[in-house]
Amino acid sequence: MRECIAAEGARTMILPDLAELSALRGAARGLSLRARRPAMAQLQGGHRSAQRGRGLEFEEVRLYAPGDDARNIDWRVTARRGRTHTKLYREERERPVWLVADLHPGLYFGSRRQFKSAVLLRTAAMLAWAAALGGDRVGAVIAVGNDEPLIFPPRAREAGVLPILQALVEAQPLAPGLPVNGGLHNAVATLRPLLQPGSMILLLSDFAGLDSSSEDILASATLHSEGRLLWITDPLESGGLPSGTYRVGLPGRLWWMNGEDTHVQWQNTWRAREQNMNDLAMRLNLPLSRVNTHDAVIDSMVALLKEPAWAT
Repeated sequence: MRECIAAEGARTMILPDLAELSALRGAARGLSLRARRPAMAQLQGGHRSAQRGRGLEFEEVRLYAPGDDARNIDWRVTARRGRTHTKLYREERERPVWLVADLHPGLYFGSRRQFKSAVLLRTAAMLAWAAALGGDRVGAVIAVGNDEPLIFPPRAREAGVLPILQALVEAQPLAPGLPVNGGLHNAVATLRPLLQPGSMILLLSDFAGLDSSSEDILASATLHSEGRLLWITDPLESGGLPSGTYRVGLPGRLWWMNGEDTHVQWQNTWRAREQNMNDLAMRLNLPLSRVNTHDAVIDSMVALLKEPAWAT
């Protein structure tokens, strides 16, 4: 793990590496991204079918049997082998789950326990492992500053998760900076043509770059897909500076600020931002979950993924 010094050397924070994110697989066992289904629904879908339809995928070719649908005859295999063969299908159990990670330099910040970027990576890893262990295919679109978003098509099991985790580790910010405007919009716009109906979209961001165009493209992307907003926050953002004088800002752009003088404006600004996020979630009809740097990600995800309404 890489160590970084925060708050002018007062605290050492650990940046996640691939080994740590891979180890979160154990913590994700028993967690599920799927809504609880009625008892009858749990009994459906476990059989093979020679009928082709929505949600079915090709499995194998076998000899034709009385009662098989003639539309599923594999004429090429029949001609080659001289005996009638039919295609067999099974229900497609693997749902595409897309992680949208809005990584930008502004996430290199944290007043408690860990950076916001570290929270994003650890949360993404827990969600990815929970999806893969639940039989879903995991893909990702990762916004990396002003560069083109990284795309990882959905794949099953470790083959889907590990490349995403490696990319997140390599893309995480290593120095403080300002949020990149447009990164969130570009990531969702990149994802939209890749979506299949019934996909799940898990959007991880601090939403610092959210604007009306981002909201429009997000509404379009989630029209035929499930979605959830995971809002990365820090206690300092909501609570403001305590009483006293502090040097704040970015390297090379630091100034002194009195915490008591800024308290009222700080609180008002945060309440407005919080209201904007709640209003966004209501307009898009998407669940909103907050993940805070103060809390251990494993504890947050265990509590969150055990909610009955997780995927509703």
